Amino acid sequence: MGMNKTNTTALDMQAINTEGIKFERYPAYKDSGVEWLGEIPAHWGVEKLKFLSEMIVSNVDKHEKPLEIPVKLCNYVDVYKNDFITKEIDFMSATASKEEIDKFKIKIGDVLITKDSEDWKDIGVPSLVKHEAENLICGYHLAILRPGKEIIGSFLHRAMQSISAKTQLSINANGITRYGISQRAILSILLTIPPLPEQTRIATFLGRKTALIDKAIAQKERLIGLLQERRQVLIDRVITSGLNQNVPMKNSGVEWIGDIPAHWEVRRSKFLFTQRKERARKNDVQLSATQAYGVIPQDEYERKIGRRVVKIQFHLDKRKHVEVDDFVISMRSFQGGLERAWSSGCIRSSYVVLRPLEEIDPGFYSYLFKSSRYIRELQSTASFIRDGQDLNFDNFSKVDLFVLPLEEQHQIATYLDNQLKVTEKATSQQQLQIEKLKEYKATLIDSAVTGKIKVN
Repeated sequence: MGMNKTNTTALDMQAINTEGIKFERYPAYKDSGVEWLGEIPAHWGVEKLKFLSEMIVSNVDKHEKPLEIPVKLCNYVDVYKNDFITKEIDFMSATASKEEIDKFKIKIGDVLITKDSEDWKDIGVPSLVKHEAENLICGYHLAILRPGKEIIGSFLHRAMQSISAKTQLSINANGITRYGISQRAILSILLTIPPLPEQTRIATFLGRKTALIDKAIAQKERLIGLLQERRQVLIDRVITSGLNQNVPMKNSGVEWIGDIPAHWEVRRSKFLFTQRKERARKNDVQLSATQAYGVIPQDEYERKIGRRVVKIQFHLDKRKHVEVDDFVISMRSFQGGLERAWSSGCIRSSYVVLRPLEEIDPGFYSYLFKSSRYIRELQSTASFIRDGQDLNFDNFSKVDLFVLPLEEQHQIATYLDNQLKVTEKATSQQQLQIEKLKEYKATLIDSAVTGKIKVN
């Protein structure tokens, strides 16, 4: 798939500004009295959230309990993934008491916010309620902000999305591997408050402009999806048929493998890989098994994602040693979980470490373990994965593998590396442009709700 070298993000920005707006400043400003906020429009005010909105923290969990009333639960994911709570969301079923329904029923104009997360950046993510129903209530890990007389919900929603609000929340977030923030700290954040008619104009303007930005982001996300599909199709085709399209083929005798080149062999996986059961060595670094980066040192993974991860606290003496080019079974999902080790070190005891019994090209088997057909076959060995249990060596042993000459393994791995560089580069470009669009959206919202630009 060819990629246009044009700076598409700049074109996106230009297209988003369809009205040809030249943003102006207000005619007069005053000192806000808040050092980090600086000047605000002369006719605006600054107020703590507690004087603008009621805050109701939910404690309704996802469980269904006897004798309670069936409800629909607006949960953490619904808020985190959606700017607006609408009837199109597939709310989960749960139960609650009559008192909980009365207290946590959401209303149109409410703003729901996330109250804790594994990343401090995800604290206080808001969603504006545009749909209500008799049995629709707010779930656990969330809080309801119910606007008072001086602020409208649509403006409060944008104010909570602003950089200034997020900065205040992040400063007060506490935790190491999971972050939370107190009700008092949330209610203490400062918001700029324009007159009500101006709040409506700002909210309407931002609704229109952010919809265009979100549309551009969605288009790029769809393109990334197509690129990933292309990547998967290429892996699936090459990994089981090789590079020579004219080579004689044979039936492998294994349903998931299908036809393979006649000179390849099918082998029981336990005769190609065995478990490495060696306990962690004294100076082993702690490794993280990740789907995005493979098995890498935990501190390197934290640098890549920009946050801390949960550290092993128990059974440290049972950690397992890992060598470079081992594979680690870390699968708790249905997305493929045999990860190549790029560093030696140790991994938590619940994981299975696979060591090849003969010389292999780890790149080839890394691609094989990520092929769609292999993943589906591995999934079929364990109906309990959805309950959060790990795959083990017995599951791995039930899926036969194929063996081909080492040089051919290397050629296939090298071919896929080279071919997929184009896809990976195009994906990275789209991801970068998405980040720029998100930054533009955040800056636009912040500028509008703090009075840096005038909205007519």
